[in-house]
Amino acid sequence: MDAPEMQQEAAEWQSPSAALNRFEPPEGTLFEASQGAKARTRYGCQIGTIHLLIGMNTVSEVMPLPVLAPVPNTPPWLKGLLNLRGNLVPVFDLKLLLELEEQESAGKAMALILDKGELAVGIIVDGFPRPLTALRSVQHLPELPRRLHAYVSAGYMQDDVLWLEFGHEQFFDSLTGTHNDNP
Repeated sequence: MDAPEMQQEAAEWQSPSAALNRFEPPEGTLFEASQGAKARTRYGCQIGTIHLLIGMNTVSEVMPLPVLAPVPNTPPWLKGLLNLRGNLVPVFDLKLLLELEEQESAGKAMALILDKGELAVGIIVDGFPRPLTALRSVQHLPELPRRLHAYVSAGYMQDDVLWLEFGHEQFFDSLTGTHNDNP
C-alpha cells in the first residue's frame, strides 16, 4: 500500500469515540431491555422527626460523630468545626436549628458530610443514611419547620415515611448570609 492509499484509508476512519458510540445491539437483546429498567437508588437521612434526601449528585460521606472544635460566640446549632483531610468543615445540629421535637433515635448520632472541599458542610444525623428505591411523589407537603420550608422542593413517600428533597446548598448559604432568600 502506497502513501496516498494509506492517507485515503485513514481519512475514512472514525474517531475512537464515534466508533464506540455507533454500536447498536441487535433488537431483543438483554442489554436493550435492561437500560430503562434500572432505577437509581437515592439515599436519605433521619434528623429527629424529619427525613431528608441527599441530593442525587451530591458527594457525601458519613462517619461516627467526631470531637468537634467549638467556635466561640456562635449559635448553639453550629456544633463546631471538623478537620476533614485538611479542610475545616462546619457541623450543624439541625434538630436545634429547626426546633424539632426530640424522639427516640433510629440509630447512633453520626456526622453526614455533604459536598467536598470549601463547599463541605456537616450535619448530625440519626444513624446511617438509608437506600431508597421505591420513592413515590406526593402532591402536597405537610407543614414544615419555618426555616426549612423554602429549601424543600418536593416530597416522596416510601414505606409510609415522607422524604423531603432538600436544597442543602441554598439552606446553608442562607445561614451564612451569602444567599438573598433569608427566611
